[in-house]
Amino acid sequence: MEGAQENPAESGSSVPWSEEPADSARVPEVSLSEESEGCTRPLEAAPQKLCGYLSKFGGKGPIRGWKSRWFFFDERKCHLYYSRTAQDANPLDSIDLSSAVFDCKADAEEGTFEIKTPNRIITLKAATKQVMLYWLQQLQMKRWEFHNSLPAPPAAPDAALAGNGPALRPELGKDPANSPKPTPKSSLTTNLIQKAKSQSNTFPLFSEGLVRNRTAQEKVLALEQQVLMLTKELKAQKELVKILHKALEAAQQEKRVSSAYLAAAQDKDRLELVRHKVRQIAELGQRVEVLERERESLAQTASLREQEIQELQRHVQLLLDKNQAKQQVICKLSEKVTQDFMKAPEEAGRDFLSQQEKMEHLKDDMEAYRTQNRFLNSEIHQVTKIWRKVAEKEKALLMKCAYLQAQNCRVESKYLAGLRRLQEALGAEAGECSGLLRQLIQEALQWEASEASAESAVLSPSAVSEYDEYGFLTVPSYEVEDLRLLAKIQVLEVHSHQLLAHEAVQRPLRERWAALGELAPSAELKQLLRAGVPHEHRPRVWRWLIRLRVQHLQAPGCYQELLSRSQACKHPAARQIELDLNRTFPNNKHFTCPTSGFPDKLRRVLLAFSWQNPTIGYCQGLNRLAAIALLVLDEEESAFWCLVAIVETIMPADYYSKTLLASQVDQRVLQDLLLEKLPRLTAHLGQRHVDLSFITFNWFLVVFADSLISNILLQVWDAFLYEGIKVVFRYALAIFKYNEEALLRLQDSLEIYQYLHFFTKTICDSRKLMHIAFNDMNPFPMKQLRQLRAAHRERLQAELNELEQLKAEYLETRAAQGPSATEGCPSEDEGDAEP
Repeated sequence: MEGAQENPAESGSSVPWSEEPADSARVPEVSLSEESEGCTRPLEAAPQKLCGYLSKFGGKGPIRGWKSRWFFFDERKCHLYYSRTAQDANPLDSIDLSSAVFDCKADAEEGTFEIKTPNRIITLKAATKQVMLYWLQQLQMKRWEFHNSLPAPPAAPDAALAGNGPALRPELGKDPANSPKPTPKSSLTTNLIQKAKSQSNTFPLFSEGLVRNRTAQEKVLALEQQVLMLTKELKAQKELVKILHKALEAAQQEKRVSSAYLAAAQDKDRLELVRHKVRQIAELGQRVEVLERERESLAQTASLREQEIQELQRHVQLLLDKNQAKQQVICKLSEKVTQDFMKAPEEAGRDFLSQQEKMEHLKDDMEAYRTQNRFLNSEIHQVTKIWRKVAEKEKALLMKCAYLQAQNCRVESKYLAGLRRLQEALGAEAGECSGLLRQLIQEALQWEASEASAESAVLSPSAVSEYDEYGFLTVPSYEVEDLRLLAKIQVLEVHSHQLLAHEAVQRPLRERWAALGELAPSAELKQLLRAGVPHEHRPRVWRWLIRLRVQHLQAPGCYQELLSRSQACKHPAARQIELDLNRTFPNNKHFTCPTSGFPDKLRRVLLAFSWQNPTIGYCQGLNRLAAIALLVLDEEESAFWCLVAIVETIMPADYYSKTLLASQVDQRVLQDLLLEKLPRLTAHLGQRHVDLSFITFNWFLVVFADSLISNILLQVWDAFLYEGIKVVFRYALAIFKYNEEALLRLQDSLEIYQYLHFFTKTICDSRKLMHIAFNDMNPFPMKQLRQLRAAHRERLQAELNELEQLKAEYLETRAAQGPSATEGCPSEDEGDAEP
């Protein structure tokens, strides 16, 4: 059964012979039967026919392999025919050598070579390397002779075997003188033939092999197959002998052990032998386990190697496919070159002229394209210059627009402040001026940026909106007209600072955050956090800061478990949590809108924390901490761990306990720091008996959540989550420093208290406040803060102990007096009994 390359030839084996006469089908048998006689003659007497047995690689699927075939060369057609045996009349197929390429790979099996045609690749194998070289040399020479010789005259119908040509006539017993003379050849062809003949004398195998009859060759093949079978059988017998030898050794060892056991005189010796055997068995078992583990490791290694081999095989297959594609291209190009060389000179001349004309046209087109390219390059250069100028001009206009908007906000805020001062100066005096002033104030309060003209809307894309990006009202709605006026002034001031700082500060800061990459604790990150995190980067940064704080507390599924526990059992603090939900940030649309989901998220976070930390449970103020985390992170679990990080890792242990001991200590520490950093303000407030703890206590408890506007508040939290409680002290001092001059101008304690209730909302310059907190308040060592905390904690604890002692004495005194009623005073029962 032949391979895929031979099947088409077998189905139509008469195709290569279709050009011969009808009676020539029997000629190959005659010439092949007399071939041995012709081959025995010397080469000088008559030219030899190139023929012999070679192994051909072919077949399909699992039966693919080498098969012996009889090959013979047809000089007239330059075809190499092959058949199963030398006696077959019709060949299986033929190989066209006129456009074929020969290849002999160094890493292939000995004697293997390839014949590559434009349509297929045929792999052949000779008996030895010398035979392979002889075939290659002869085939090259035959191909050269075919391309360099003139066409031979057509042979007579009864002349010779088709494909063997006049060179075989001496082999058929005819007179060489009557044969047609060969065509004259060039000196180069003659030299190549003589050189090939001289080289062929170095391969005596064919001169001897051709004289052998085919029976001897078949016997040799049969003997070779028999030798292979005997070799395999011998190898199997050797393996069997090895196995029997091992079994014999094991039996002898068992026999020796049994003999020793029987030879033992006492049971003690036999027991010792048994124990020794048990130990040997245990050792062997351990060794088997070790070997089993080694086998598993080797199996894993082998599987990895197998995967690597498969990968390499795929890579090799890709390279082979690529090489095959290249070989096909080479074959096609070689065939095209051969066809071009065989064209007539006239046609070649015409082609040359047409090619010259095409070249001239192409040169003209190329010159036109070059001219067009130069024009387009100059056009692109000019357009690029214009675009850059327009971009620079647009940037300058935007900066100018932002500056003008900021100036407009400042002028408007000054206008409102002037109206307010004028209203204060007039007081309650009635008159036409007072009515006009109230009308102007009402118009100023009702004006919104969205009601501006279309032109101003185009020039002012950054108008003041009703809510900021986190849902807080930009202009709080106060009932008192004076407070509403102040809120409007403050919003305009904030918008003015934002417009001025956008190009100079915010854009470089956003670029630095975008280029930061992976977060890691560093001095650069510390400075960036103090300057504030941009809105788009803040959730990612906060999650990283929280994970840095609570990674030792986090456990997978912890939050869901706490939620399930809160649903199964009602916590005692659940009622207080429900009361505080409606009081959380009334100026934020996410907590006031009935359709918002934030209140439900906040409820679940607070209930989960109450089960997480039973010592605290719930304390008023935790709802605002969790609400800030929800607004930024927008995830319940992340907000829950943010609350855990603040309460359990950043703040001291007793900060949110029932006694609020640590919170009271920090208020006394703040008083000492105010005395050190701001002595004038401290003396001024002390003379008027102003207790700042009424204002600052809530600052520390909720980290300014109710005090500062949202953009400054979140900037404080950025640094607070990284550096800790020290940031709260810095910003508390900075707030008083920011408003120190305004506080020093107030002389009445009532006015000071009124100003302290809303003066944090008047802070609009976040850069100035940050500079005061982290530069003007230096030095601010943490060691000093710890020492002040320890001293005040000791004093406060002593005061609490003294109060507890007084309370105990009072209760003892009351208990000693007894529940005696005052004489002469009627009891409640008597009063009820009277008609």
